[in-house]
Amino acid sequence: MSHIVQIQTEVRDPVAIQAACGRLKWPEPVFGETKLFTSSAVGWAVQLPEWRYPVVCDVVTAKIAFDNFGGRWGEQRHLDRFLQGYAVEKARIEARRRGHTVTEQALADGSIKLTIQVGGAA
Repeated sequence: MSHIVQIQTEVRDPVAIQAACGRLKWPEPVFGETKLFTSSAVGWAVQLPEWRYPVVCDVVTAKIAFDNFGGRWGEQRHLDRFLQGYAVEKARIEARRRGHTVTEQALADGSIKLTIQVGGAA
């Protein structure tokens, strides 16, 4: 039986943050206090390609702090790719934790189709 699921991403898992960065071949996230333009934030700092400042993921509140100056200091598409990668990795982690098999298919529009087979481990 097939089910379509939409996910609203809350970034709460440091392991999935690290896996998303690895998937995208970006630098490892770093935990600590990170300076943004006029403020600072504490959490997992992820350096997106060509962004002046990293995005900072607070896994307690699930909030992401960033300053890309309305796209002038970093393109939104990179943040979107990170959030997509995080969502895929978190879904994979949770499915495997429950003993399910996960397969992944990249679609032409840039989206990712995950198929989770209940009961099979991979």
